[in-house]
Amino acid sequence: MKYGYFDDQDKEYVITTPDTPVPWINYLGSQDFFSLVSNTGGGYSFYKDAKLLRLTRYRYNNVPLDSNGHYYYINENGTIWNPGWQPTQTPLDFYECRHGLGVTRYQGRKNGLSASVTAFVPLHDTCEVHKVILKNESEESKDFTLFSYVEFCLWNAVDDMTNFQRNLSTGEVEVEGSVIYHKTEYRERRNHYAYYAVNSDIQGFDTDRNTFVGVYGSNQMPLMVKNNTSGNSMASGWSPIGSHRLTLHLEPGEETCFIFVLGYAENPKEQKWTAPNVINKEPAMSVLSKYQTGQQVDEAITALKHYWEELLSNYSVTMADEKTARMVNIWNQYQCMVTFNMSRSASYYESGTGRGMGFRDSCQDLLGFVHMIPERARERIIDIASTQFEDGSAYHQYQPLTKKGNMDIGSGFNDDPLWLIAGVSAYIRETGDLSILEESVPFDNDLEKSQPLMEHLRRSFQFTRTNLGPHGLPLIGRADWNDCLNLNCFSTEPGESFQTTGPSEGPVAESLMIAGMFVKYGKEYAEICRLTGLKTEAEEAEASVQELYDAVIQFGWDGSWFLRAYDAFGQKVGSKECREGQIFIEPQGFCIMGGIGIEEGHAKKALDSVIEKLDTACGIVLLQPAYTSYQESLGEISSYPPGYKENAGIFCHNNPWISIAETLIGRGNRAFEVYRRTSPAHIEGNNEIYKAEPYVYAQMIAGKDAAHFGEAKNSWLTGTAAWSFVCISQYILGIRPGFNGLIVDPCLPDSIGEFSAVRKFRGADYYIHVDHSKQNNHGTLTMLVDGKPVEGKEIPYVEGKKEYHISLTWD
Repeated sequence: MKYGYFDDQDKEYVITTPDTPVPWINYLGSQDFFSLVSNTGGGYSFYKDAKLLRLTRYRYNNVPLDSNGHYYYINENGTIWNPGWQPTQTPLDFYECRHGLGVTRYQGRKNGLSASVTAFVPLHDTCEVHKVILKNESEESKDFTLFSYVEFCLWNAVDDMTNFQRNLSTGEVEVEGSVIYHKTEYRERRNHYAYYAVNSDIQGFDTDRNTFVGVYGSNQMPLMVKNNTSGNSMASGWSPIGSHRLTLHLEPGEETCFIFVLGYAENPKEQKWTAPNVINKEPAMSVLSKYQTGQQVDEAITALKHYWEELLSNYSVTMADEKTARMVNIWNQYQCMVTFNMSRSASYYESGTGRGMGFRDSCQDLLGFVHMIPERARERIIDIASTQFEDGSAYHQYQPLTKKGNMDIGSGFNDDPLWLIAGVSAYIRETGDLSILEESVPFDNDLEKSQPLMEHLRRSFQFTRTNLGPHGLPLIGRADWNDCLNLNCFSTEPGESFQTTGPSEGPVAESLMIAGMFVKYGKEYAEICRLTGLKTEAEEAEASVQELYDAVIQFGWDGSWFLRAYDAFGQKVGSKECREGQIFIEPQGFCIMGGIGIEEGHAKKALDSVIEKLDTACGIVLLQPAYTSYQESLGEISSYPPGYKENAGIFCHNNPWISIAETLIGRGNRAFEVYRRTSPAHIEGNNEIYKAEPYVYAQMIAGKDAAHFGEAKNSWLTGTAAWSFVCISQYILGIRPGFNGLIVDPCLPDSIGEFSAVRKFRGADYYIHVDHSKQNNHGTLTMLVDGKPVEGKEIPYVEGKKEYHISLTWD
């Protein structure tokens, strides 16, 4: 069953029924203020940090599901309903939700009255704006009441959910005209507040939840809405809310428009007050003055639309395959930008209270957005590198507000250092900007320990080079990319963290995943050394890479595939000798992406083994056979039921590694087959099983061993977005940045006969046409640049040149 459809013209996904299998959400915001909004109006807002500066409450694991958000209630002669269906769930005569790029619009109709809500976060203001249009589509006049509703969070989302002995006594508000100000803790150490306004006189308001909802009521049928009145309540402790009441009359065909604004404001400490206990409202009023009319709001929406059009114009394709085109042109790049803003902090699966920004996560995400926002990617790299330790290791996570590493997970994930090289390499290849390597960057955010970024890369490289185990392979530490492969943990107590229990290091457990990374990114590090004149260091790096390459061939090859690891006892993990977990996906992808085994023929054997043992109709599972019992020597990976998450689930994140590996041995049909099996647009019609949003990638799909094979979880905030875009844009379509110019090297399936692309790169526009209709295994490739044949696949960058025309044909 399908619950909606793609509107490629307007770059929207249109949802036509409210009761989707799970809430289908969108993200609003592009800079500092963000909101999550579901297709029925659920969600919440925050400023910069979803844990520390959350404006509105959201209850995860709530029943009914997704029943807190930014709501509007309509009471017409006792019939009470919401434009987005939730939370009253009153049946609507018409419903539609359109999730677009930074904008969501939902509309409901009941008994001839139409109500639409257009929600967005403007480009340069810290607020969420709602344009609410009410229209009488009947032939009789209508009298009804409109209520707005938000529930304020007392800023720190964790404290808000736990510290009730304090929090039930701290809530404070002010009301002035049609603006409700939430000022909890402003009287003491905070200099910021939230405000909720409407551009109209109001007939009533409420700021106390118990008054509005009823002590034993719920937001499904608030007491004040039911009674069609307001309590004009002033919150003092308990739970502050914001609700406006507007009494309306519409003649047949008449419509009216209201602008609601939920915002964040802060004052300099010396300008907090205008009178005793009266907040300085000037910053709020300044923002509100920009959103008083429908025209002002429409202009802001147009500016936002142009912003997204400009971002997406950096890479666009034209082809007959509309599903691939919409993912490349719209949704995959859009999701990459959301991961830039959110990392893994706030989604409907991440509460926004824990993980913050991941070191590894943010470096990987950068691969998918650096071509759109290189200047902000540069800033992100500096932020990430600033959380690195002097020995080259790093905090695994940091808080977006403070930009300092946190110890919730700590460090010891030995793949982390190499991801910094990956991110910086991607930035330099995209921009050609070597000056970033000279940027002074602190270790552990200590300015007295600052060194050029190049020194950070050097220590990243040396960390892996000098932390090798008995087989000359990299030590795994707490874990590598697979956070759940905890070979030094040995946890036996319920509730212990697999990531922080046990020693952070072990002298024996080794990772073939990190080995593949070292070979791949070590080569890129050596190239960076060469570009900066460090020839000797480049040669030394290449020698270290070769040593590890040889160690993988000698100790990491299991006969038909690459091993996954050696455990703390020196026993093989991911070997035919194992009873369970005989083959893992990660090394088959990353070792081959590093070029290991291609010449020896190992790569083809490994990828054939993936087809034989790991393939399913919904994607490639992470391992087989699944673990059927908990094993202390392996950690969290064996704690999941078979088929879920890392225990033989389909981890969409690493499926693109296999697809990329397939392009490196020239198997375009297989590469595309792997790509499309997890591509949302290609599996859209499977919504009742898949359940998650059909327009963005999920982290995980339940594997063939699971009870719910094909069911997706953890959508939106996943490295799947970046790696899927790298896979399709850089390897299947083959347009990728090199250190010296743009590389055009497609590896296409038979189903893509030709395509055209526009790629903006280093200040120039590249117009590319690929005619694949005559390709065969023995065909000769001809590449013309501005009508002249060129050798090789990398088009040298020419400073000052603004336009290139490239054509590729096979004869």
